[in-house]
Amino acid sequence: MALQPVNPNVTEFLNTSPIKMIVGGEKVKSISGKTYTASNPSDGSKLAEIYSGDQEDIDRAVAAARAALEGPWGHMSPGEREKILRRFAERIEEHAEELAQLESLDNGKSLNSTRMIDAPVAASNVYHFAGWPSRIFGQTVPVSIPNMFVYTRREPVGIVGLIIPWNYPLIHSTQKFGPALAAGNAVILKPASAASLAVVRLGEIGLEAGLPAGVLNVVTGPGRVIGHALSSHPGINKIQVTGSTAVGRQIIQNSTVNIKRLTLELGSKAPNTIFADADLDKAITGAFRAAFVYSGQSCVAGCRLYVQKPVYDQVVAGLLEKAGEVRIGPAFDLEANFGPIVDEAQFNTITGYIQDGVQSGANLLTGGERVSAPAVPEGGFYLPPTIFTNVADDARITREEIFGPVLNIYSFDTEEELIQRANNTTYGLAAGIWTKDLARAHRVASKIEAGVVWVNTYDMFAPNAPFGGFKQSGYGRDNSSEAIEAVTEVKSVWVPIQK
Repeated sequence: MALQPVNPNVTEFLNTSPIKMIVGGEKVKSISGKTYTASNPSDGSKLAEIYSGDQEDIDRAVAAARAALEGPWGHMSPGEREKILRRFAERIEEHAEELAQLESLDNGKSLNSTRMIDAPVAASNVYHFAGWPSRIFGQTVPVSIPNMFVYTRREPVGIVGLIIPWNYPLIHSTQKFGPALAAGNAVILKPASAASLAVVRLGEIGLEAGLPAGVLNVVTGPGRVIGHALSSHPGINKIQVTGSTAVGRQIIQNSTVNIKRLTLELGSKAPNTIFADADLDKAITGAFRAAFVYSGQSCVAGCRLYVQKPVYDQVVAGLLEKAGEVRIGPAFDLEANFGPIVDEAQFNTITGYIQDGVQSGANLLTGGERVSAPAVPEGGFYLPPTIFTNVADDARITREEIFGPVLNIYSFDTEEELIQRANNTTYGLAAGIWTKDLARAHRVASKIEAGVVWVNTYDMFAPNAPFGGFKQSGYGRDNSSEAIEAVTEVKSVWVPIQK
C-alpha cells in the first residue's frame, strides 16, 4: 500500500517531544515532569511523548486565565476580539494539512476525512464565532414600574474548562472555545490523552494569531486527574464536556464545589429509521455511513437501524454488500475507507460487546473479528463492519453505547411501534429518518426524543445550528446563539429616570 508522506511541519512538531502544554502564553513542561506516550493507532508506533499534568498544572492554568481576564483580554473591545479570532481562523486554514495529519496520526481517522472535514470545519467554527463579539446584545425591559429604565447585559461567565474526547479533537475544540472566547472568557482546554497532538498545536497557533497570554490554555494529561481537577476547582466558573454519561455524572458531582455552570454532551445510542417508501439506494448508503463513519467511533453513530418489514431483506442485503466492499487500512492510506480502532482498550471494549451480543442470541451476519497483518499493518487494532440482526430490544448491545463499528438491525411494522422503540433508551442525542413522505418525516421527527433529527441525510452539522442531547445524553448545546448564551451571564440593571 502507498501511504501519504508526512508533512515536514508535522515531523518538526513531533521532534519537539516531549510535547509541552500551553499555559499563560508559553509552552511549558508539566510541573511534575511526568509524560505519557502518544501512539499511532494505525500501526502502534510511538509518535511522541507528551507532558502529563496534574492538579498543580491546573492551578497554574487557572492563575493564568484569571490574569488574562483581569488584564488586556478582559478590557479588550469586541472589535479587537473579532480581529484576533479571524486571524486565528486564517492560521488554522494555513496549517490545515499539518493539523489534519496530526489528528489522523493520533486517532487513526482517515486523512481523507481530516483533510476534507475536520480541519476545514475547525477553521469554519472559529470564523463563525469570530463574528459574534460585537453581536452579543442585551435587552431593554418594559417593566410596569413608573420612571424605571431597565436593561440587561450579557457578560462573560469567567474561566471556562473544556474537556473533549479523542474522536473529533479539532472540531470539538473549536466549537467549544469559539463561543467562549468570542464572549470574552478565558479557557482551559483538556484534550483526550488518546489524541492530544492536534489540540496542542491548535493552542500554539492561537498564540501565533495574537491571543493574549492565558486566554487559551491547553493542559494535557489523564482524564481521571485533569478532568477531576478542572471540574472540582473553585476558580473555574463553567465546565463544558463531551464524553460518556458516567463522566458526566462525575462532573456534575464535582461541580457542586462552587455550583459551576455546565454544558454536557454525553452518551448516545442513536436510532436510524428506514421506512418502506424511502429511496432505498440513498437510504442504504446513508445508513451504512451513519453506522460506520470513523469505524463507528462517533457520538451520533446510527447504530440502531430500524427497517420497515416490506423492505427489511433488501436493506439487510444492501448493507452486507457495502460491508463487503470496504477497504480497511491505515489512516494515511488514501485508498482505504475504514481505519483502525483508537487503541487497545477501546478495541477490547468493542469486542467484548460483540461477544456479549453473540451470547445473547443475536445473529452476527458479518464482521466481529480482528483484521490482522498482512492485510493491515502489524500493531494496529482493526475491526471490519460488524452487523447483527435478531437483536432483542433489552439486549446489552441494544441498550449500551459501544462506540465502534457495530450495527444492529431491527424490523418494525408501524410508525407508532417505531416511535416507541426508538425512544426506548436512556439516551437522546441524535436520530435519522428515511422516507419520501414529508408529512411522516415531520410527524416522526416531532416525536423522536433526540436533540437532532436528520431526514434523508445524516451526520450534518453547522456552527449556527444547535447540537446537544435529551435525557442522559446531557444538557446544553454546542454551536449557534445557544452556545453564546451558555458562556455568558445575564445581568439586569435598574436605573430611576424621574427628576
